[in-house]
Amino acid sequence: MAQTVPKNYLDFEKPIIELEKMIEELETFSVTTETDLSSQIGELRERCDSLKKDIFSKLTAWQRVQLARHPNRPLTPDYIEFVFNDFLELHGDRRFGDDKAVVTGLARLNGRRVMVVGHCKGRAVREKMACNFGMAHPEGYRKALHKMCLAEKFRLPVITFVDTPGAYPGVGAEERGQAHAIAENIREMSRLRVPIVTIVIGEGGSGGALGIGVADRLAIMENAYYSVISPEGCASILWKTSERAEDAANTLKLTAQDLKEFGIVDDIVPEPLGGAHRDHIGAARSVRAYLESTLAEFDGVPCGELVDRRYERLKSVGKYLEPAVVST
Repeated sequence: MAQTVPKNYLDFEKPIIELEKMIEELETFSVTTETDLSSQIGELRERCDSLKKDIFSKLTAWQRVQLARHPNRPLTPDYIEFVFNDFLELHGDRRFGDDKAVVTGLARLNGRRVMVVGHCKGRAVREKMACNFGMAHPEGYRKALHKMCLAEKFRLPVITFVDTPGAYPGVGAEERGQAHAIAENIREMSRLRVPIVTIVIGEGGSGGALGIGVADRLAIMENAYYSVISPEGCASILWKTSERAEDAANTLKLTAQDLKEFGIVDDIVPEPLGGAHRDHIGAARSVRAYLESTLAEFDGVPCGELVDRRYERLKSVGKYLEPAVVST
């Protein structure tokens, strides 16, 4: 089967790309000359897979940030297409308008009815501009909350996909209550009486991520990140220059592996070898399997117990030290 070499690739992927180009050239030569080169092609494929495993097992935090932002990485609409059936998009917040940076709708997951909510970045330039590059306005978060409340009314599980650099900080957004909208979502999601499963599929930026990220089970894709601030923003504050973003990424402990170790996320969803941007279908299979198994765990759990468990989970995030009591 012919292999397509990605047009967009990161610097650390260059050795892989060079091998893939060799494989592609041999495949083309084999077809045009009717020469059997299957043995040589097979050896190169094995070398390529081995190289991928080696490179992707040693990624730095900054390299994972780059992967989370990769232009070919699957977005929320891709997961909606490949994971769910019968998706019916629902628009508007019933107050101001419809924010395209957040997509919501009813769907079926292996026959189970669910409500899907997710950030939408857009792929082409015009789509990115229409979606404001995934940075939601207050109406986006209010739309999300309205649809989650609708899910609660009909006792449907809520699935959210987080992929945003952060909530939009523009003047208009602030005037329309950006901070209040996010805070309201956090409060209401914490007491929603249906299961909520959240997956960080790309960027998980600050309050913009939290606005749809309060969940019974929080997962993150293997090469996604989740952080209180972007590496560039952190570098600008600590070192007065965004050029030290790589140092900031390492300091922030924002990778899936770090977050799992600290107990911030519950699970890591594996990506296909070489990253989700190379295999959308494979990434979607991992997400689908995770969602099906996770939702099954909540079957039969009473609403009150569900909310209590969620509250305890949220309280367990983070650590603090009690001051020692000095007797006098």
